[in-house]
Amino acid sequence: MYNSYLNRDKFNYLFKIYLTFLGILGFYHLFLKHTGGADSTISEWLINYQGGFTKRGIIGEICFTIAKFFGLKLRFIIYLFQVLTLGTYFFFLYHFIKTIKINYLILLIIFSPIFLLYPFAELEVLARKEVFIFIGLIIFFNLNNINSNKKHDILFVIFILPLLVLIWEPVIFFIGFFYLSLLIKYKIKNFQKSVTMLTPFLPAIIIAFYIAFNPITAENHLILENSLKENFNEICYMSCSFLLHKSSITDQFTSNIHLYSVEIFIRYFLIILIGFGPLLIVSKNSKMVEDIYFFNLFKDLFYLTIILMSPLFLLLAMGSDWGRWVHISYTYSVLFFIHLIKNKIIILDFNFFNRFKSKYNKKYIFVIFFIIFAFGWNPKTSLTGDVGSFPGYRVPYYFFKTVFNNFD
Repeated sequence: MYNSYLNRDKFNYLFKIYLTFLGILGFYHLFLKHTGGADSTISEWLINYQGGFTKRGIIGEICFTIAKFFGLKLRFIIYLFQVLTLGTYFFFLYHFIKTIKINYLILLIIFSPIFLLYPFAELEVLARKEVFIFIGLIIFFNLNNINSNKKHDILFVIFILPLLVLIWEPVIFFIGFFYLSLLIKYKIKNFQKSVTMLTPFLPAIIIAFYIAFNPITAENHLILENSLKENFNEICYMSCSFLLHKSSITDQFTSNIHLYSVEIFIRYFLIILIGFGPLLIVSKNSKMVEDIYFFNLFKDLFYLTIILMSPLFLLLAMGSDWGRWVHISYTYSVLFFIHLIKNKIIILDFNFFNRFKSKYNKKYIFVIFFIIFAFGWNPKTSLTGDVGSFPGYRVPYYFFKTVFNNFD
């Protein structure tokens, strides 16, 4: 059972339906939010350069300029950008995944509740700016094809990665995924060349450091606030307001200490362990086929996966959106894993699971486990929030309930 593959055409058909349904949910909920929502889904997109350069302002500045030029509502332009971004992400993701073979364990990896379903279970996270970095990583991996001699992936790192930093600067914590992919493709086997390969990352790193050590001033933030109020009657709230109130690096690390508790640490240890569980199990039972310098330190993919996801713990220390950080880290880890499979860089070994085949050989057992694992729980956005229950039921129920209420 565990090492058997599902019918690819059937999976792709059902996966396309699933993504289409999520897309419809996203477009609908984003429409409701843009008409008067007051959470971070909108507030993060209000950040712009009207008061001068600041982090995460480039997309907001584009939206601001378009709305002002055409005399349109800023929220409407933001909605169009969000719909386009979310739709692009699902389109790219489907075509990125559709060519790989799917077995039961990879099915669990794709349907982990900290992956695709999470933003719909926690609507405050829906269409946040990290979607841009998901799209960026998929594009990079398509350029990073192991069989291609073209160096478009290096040009991506030099020119596009800095742009992603301007959109959402925490992407700098995940450059290990880009860096490691370059080491693999170009078969870097010595220390000197591996250090040289860091050179293309310097523009992105410099921009990230500049953003970190040059937060917006109170005077410039006031100009930003006034520009939103005067041009679109919008208030700079939540994410937009945090530019000022959590501007320094010290503030990032100290603002949440009073929220910490043993209960929270235990809860998120279990969330990470269970949510990442299928990916970690498959990583533990897979082998690298390329003799790459960096991988000589590891017997399997497990420890490499742990290292790549380690920046997650810095993000947990810097912000209170722990569920969101777990979702972002997991998304990057899954995309990297799929990239390795697509390029035949790893070989999956399921002999370990075959030991249990005779005991768990009933298909209905897996179906029950799959439903509970994939649709029975989800982490909340805030670190203080308890674990959500049955998003597989609550997400469509809330959607149809609001639709029918609006018709009434």
